[in-house]
Amino acid sequence: MKLVLATSNKGKVREIQELCPEYKVVPYSELIEEFEIIEDAQTFKENALIKARAVYKALDDASSIVIADDSGISVDVLDGAPGIYSARYAGEGASDKENLQILMENIKKAGVSHSPAHYTAAIAIVTKDIERSVHGWMYGTALSEARGDGGFGYDPMFIPLGYSKTLGELDNEIKKKLSHRSKALYLMKKILKTL
Repeated sequence: MKLVLATSNKGKVREIQELCPEYKVVPYSELIEEFEIIEDAQTFKENALIKARAVYKALDDASSIVIADDSGISVDVLDGAPGIYSARYAGEGASDKENLQILMENIKKAGVSHSPAHYTAAIAIVTKDIERSVHGWMYGTALSEARGDGGFGYDPMFIPLGYSKTLGELDNEIKKKLSHRSKALYLMKKILKTL
């Protein structure tokens, strides 16, 4: 079964391909020209659905199975920021590194060196017959400093609950078990089996 991924984010594509070895996962940009998708909803779920619907429509292929991920980190001391704005926290077109730097600076500005935080992943599935979404979460602590150079995004500043190392320091196999995305993908696979 081929799944078309409604993203061209290389980190997400790689991670989802690794977590779904039983499927052929292809970023939509390999099938059609990339286009801008306006994510203007107020929840991860709705933004994931917006992306999946847009790519499904653009593919113009009734047999397509499109999946979209919208995910981010929410930091308690920052009242849940950056949340749905995680990918553009430092501004439109900001790099992962710029987003990471701004978040660490804002935690420091709040007068702390760390804060409880959690990651959310919402995955939407759109086919000719269904629209579904699932969620996964990972809880832990956000730091005001980066440690490790593994993973992508905010991984170097996040320590999962029960661990002392950041996602940037942890072994990839451990991260796969803990990941908010892997938890959501596990639920997504249950839906895919019904198609």
